[in-house]
Amino acid sequence: GVPMGGDLPDAPEGAEAPTFLVAALKDPFSGNLDRIQIVKGWLNALGETEEKVFDVAWSDEREPGPDGKLPPVGNTVDVTTATFNNSIGAPELITVWSDPEFDPSLRAFYYARVLEIPTPRWTVYDAVHFGDKMSDDVPTSTQERAYTSPIWYTPGE
Repeated sequence: GVPMGGDLPDAPEGAEAPTFLVAALKDPFSGNLDRIQIVKGWLNALGETEEKVFDVAWSDEREPGPDGKLPPVGNTVDVTTATFNNSIGAPELITVWSDPEFDPSLRAFYYARVLEIPTPRWTVYDAVHFGDKMSDDVPTSTQERAYTSPIWYTPGE
């Protein structure tokens, strides 16, 4: 195994794809966790970078839809008080994931992205503090994200 920021060695005999252990804990002063994603990037045969996002762990017993996409976790933001509650999401998420599309002949990188549940956007805090009415076209919530350092794979190294 290698830590974040490391280079994967050649696969052991019989291994078909790299396997990752990924875990995240919520910030005690912020929102619960919505999901963990693995972002995979690779160089295609033309030397161009491509990326794909995999949802690998998520909260609230949701299931991906027919299109393979995970439905939203929900939103507990109260714009009148600039608050939210942690009645959705999870305080921690953990999983083991293997790349189902691994091609040992292509250079690749992998990093984890962790999304929180929606929390009030800064504009909501300002509107409540100053007693202003927000325009209907201004977003009222945001999903904070955390990223890991990548793990690199180079064929033949």
